[in-house]
Amino acid sequence: MDRKTVRNWGGRLVLGCLVLILVGASSAFAQIDTGSILGTISDSSGARINGATVTLVNEGTNATLATTSGEDGGYKFTPVRIGSYKLTVTMQGFQTATTHGVRVNVGENVVTDFSMKPGSVTETIEVTTTAPVLQSQDASVGQVVDSKAVNDLPLNGRNFTFLAQLAAGVNTPQADTRGNAATGAFAANGNRPAQNNYLLDGIDNNSDTVDFLNGTNFVVLPPVDAIEEFKVQTSGFSAEYGRSGAAVLNATIKSGTNELHGSAWEYFRNDKLDAADFFENAGGVRKGALRQNQFGVAAGGPVIKNKIFIFGDYEGFRRVQGTVLTGSVPTALERSSNFTNLTELLGQGGTLNGCPRPHGSKRDRFRSLDNQVGRMWPERRAQRFRGSGVWNGPGSRYSGWIRQRAVRYLCAKYCCLYCGRVRSK
Repeated sequence: MDRKTVRNWGGRLVLGCLVLILVGASSAFAQIDTGSILGTISDSSGARINGATVTLVNEGTNATLATTSGEDGGYKFTPVRIGSYKLTVTMQGFQTATTHGVRVNVGENVVTDFSMKPGSVTETIEVTTTAPVLQSQDASVGQVVDSKAVNDLPLNGRNFTFLAQLAAGVNTPQADTRGNAATGAFAANGNRPAQNNYLLDGIDNNSDTVDFLNGTNFVVLPPVDAIEEFKVQTSGFSAEYGRSGAAVLNATIKSGTNELHGSAWEYFRNDKLDAADFFENAGGVRKGALRQNQFGVAAGGPVIKNKIFIFGDYEGFRRVQGTVLTGSVPTALERSSNFTNLTELLGQGGTLNGCPRPHGSKRDRFRSLDNQVGRMWPERRAQRFRGSGVWNGPGSRYSGWIRQRAVRYLCAKYCCLYCGRVRSK
């Protein structure tokens, strides 16, 4: 067998293995940015109904899904995009049951049960359901922040991630040199912000920049008006989210519906509306310029009704900011002395806070301080050192050791190192 034949058979074998892998692969659904609707169907006596047809209709897009109940009377729709839905249950020999306004939030399992009544299929009864107070389908702990809260609550800089601090166990992190606390980072249950997991429409939105030098823990920050809702899960969440050792912030973008909806905004800051700060007022300096504009638009609607929809957003940020700085330059005496004569810097006219010019070397001034402290040695000031356990009186062998430290301590507190005299206070 020549080399060319072996190569052909090898290529066919690899191709055949790939085909077997693709054919034998089973589908798996990860409920990242979606939810699910499930429940049971029973008759008036409580017996489970098998084979009932359950139809799910999105009230915004009229998208329709259908399934049948199993032997235990149960049904389940998953994954289901967040939104408002209508459920309809039909079964021969029973009245048609319908419920409206079933709200699905991100990562939520909504339970809706039906109790069918005997009658004609053409007869329809309206079923009113309320969301359960306790979610019994999973053990995760978290909070959903919907679009109304995102738009109505005040946000400095229009950064929706700050609202994650509304969840229980979440607070602002300790400030660091990266500036993450100022860009919406949060600490969940005492964990570091870097351990949080940011998801946007089910896609990894975590910053992979080394040491977060870009100043944020996330990559994409959508405008507030483009956020449908987000959920902060702090503990007990499913392994499908992965990665996180702290919390999961799972955000979803709005989508188009059969109705045209949109918004436009402009937020601005201007120095004409601001007062000058203390240093500008005190120095008579002209106030620094500030021109900040944050503007944008978001809109969505149908391309082909009930079939194709579109949504888009844009946000721009423009800022011009002037900063008033105060600086100093070396005097002629400093420059001519090679920066060894700092008399003009330390005091004007040879004095500093009433202290005369220093005379002699540093050693001479320290000896002067030592003599002045020595005259105070037996006084109450030296009693500060009696708690050291080595105090045996001024004449002991520890007297010099204590006196040396007393000089350093009292000089720092009572003496002026500039002129070498003991202050009265």
